[in-house]
Amino acid sequence: MPRASERRSPAAQRHADTVRGTLFEARPAGLAFPQLVRCAELSPSQTRAGLACLRDTIAERGWPPLIWTRSDGYRFCTDPVELQAYEVAVIREKLTEIRRFVTGVVAPHAALQPKGRWIRHLNTQLNSVESTLDVIADYIDA
Repeated sequence: MPRASERRSPAAQRHADTVRGTLFEARPAGLAFPQLVRCAELSPSQTRAGLACLRDTIAERGWPPLIWTRSDGYRFCTDPVELQAYEVAVIREKLTEIRRFVTGVVAPHAALQPKGRWIRHLNTQLNSVESTLDVIADYIDA
């Protein structure tokens, strides 16, 4: 299966360029999503596609990461402390999502099909992911 960066449309790339230019104009301040939509003169859907494509482009080209915070919105960041705080916040969010998925979907499925090969495998893998993310999320508190 191709990676997301291999499936980018020319339109998404144009939107990414527009979003990037808009964020550079706003630097060092960030832009909240509604501000970014207005300033970039894109629809919300185009802005989301541009942000996704921009993240792929950033990874490919080694540019400074794009982060989002409630207080500043979207912005480019090179400060290691801010980057670590953002990464931990995202990891904690994903950990919560995985825990809710396990308790709300996987556990009931396992109760219905306790000997199912698929559900045992899924449960094992998700427990491993949960454990790893938990260790990372707790690292900052240590």
